[in-house]
Amino acid sequence: MSNVPQELTDALQDRYRFERQIGKGGMATVYLAHDLTTGGDVALKVLNPELARTVGEDRFKREIRVASRLEHPNILRVLDSGEVGDLLWFTMPYVQGEDLGDLLLSEPSLPLPRALAIIRAVGAALTAAHEQGVVHRDIKPDNILLEGDHVMVADFGVARAVSDMHEKLTATGMVVGTPVYMSPEQAAGEKEIDGRSDQYALASVLYEMIAGEPPFRGATPTATLMRRFAGPPQPPRPVFDIPEAVERAILRALEREPTARYASVSAFIDALEGKEVATAASPAPAGSAADASPSPRGGFLGSLFGRRKP
Repeated sequence: MSNVPQELTDALQDRYRFERQIGKGGMATVYLAHDLTTGGDVALKVLNPELARTVGEDRFKREIRVASRLEHPNILRVLDSGEVGDLLWFTMPYVQGEDLGDLLLSEPSLPLPRALAIIRAVGAALTAAHEQGVVHRDIKPDNILLEGDHVMVADFGVARAVSDMHEKLTATGMVVGTPVYMSPEQAAGEKEIDGRSDQYALASVLYEMIAGEPPFRGATPTATLMRRFAGPPQPPRPVFDIPEAVERAILRALEREPTARYASVSAFIDALEGKEVATAASPAPAGSAADASPSPRGGFLGSLFGRRKP
């Protein structure tokens, strides 16, 4: 393939046969490749060289190792990774389907039962990851893959490796994705991010699936970020026919302060189904202690495929 870097095909020719490019964005280029060892197809993602230099090989490998240990039916696992010169790459199973971002471009508002089924599956993946101290940091439609009725969350580990380097990336002038689903604490550059940040992003995705647009949007990325600090989103129920319990759960998960949200993603899912239990202040969620390493401007990875709206 002429569009695959020659150094990559030369270095990996005994492991992978490249078939075609299947995605390209500001963060990475994605190829469909055939694994010569297993006989299966994989999505091989190559970070762009500037991003790879900023993140660094050691940091990238460390986070990929953590992600590769996650085992759950709704988590798309990292299979392999490595470096070739200035290029950092990793593979994941190739999913024959579409991502939620693509679906929302053609069908902006989904029936509530389908939207809730997708959120339950993503919530199960996040709960499993949080229990192992791993916070995704970049939950958005493009990272939610749909293969028939099966839902998988992609890019665990990669999101963290890149988001932790956000300050270095912005210093180079690199634009690092969309702020539409980012929690206020991520937008504010908080050093410690826990599972409640993923909860906020998940609620933003559900809001969009119901209302046809995210809870906050501005004319520019900065305006979008600032709107979440100006006040709560417009409640969706007066316009869209959804149960009061669903609206109440979404709005609580979108609270500006993490302590005002649910204690965990699983508690948020329960509330969506009308199982909310009144509690006092939310305790620290699973994953917070194990995730206490500095993570400035987390979750600002943006789409590896570059298909979503700004």
